[in-house]
Amino acid sequence: MVSEIEANEKDEWELALDKKLQELKECQNSRSLKSCLECDKTFECTLRDSYVKAVYESMNKGSGGGFEF
Repeated sequence: MVSEIEANEKDEWELALDKKLQELKECQNSRSLKSCLECDKTFECTLRDSYVKAVYESMNKGSGGGFEF
């Protein structure tokens, strides 16, 4: 877990990313997977999509824009 001091130093996008990463890891653990790429639902997974979005938003700090794979 993130210490309270570290959490206070993170902005809202980094905190959201941490939350999505934890959710993603919990999903992988529940399926005994080391990576989403091992899952048969990789490209239709809403949890993975929300994690990717959180990564992008943490990089641009919510300034908008978009990207496509």
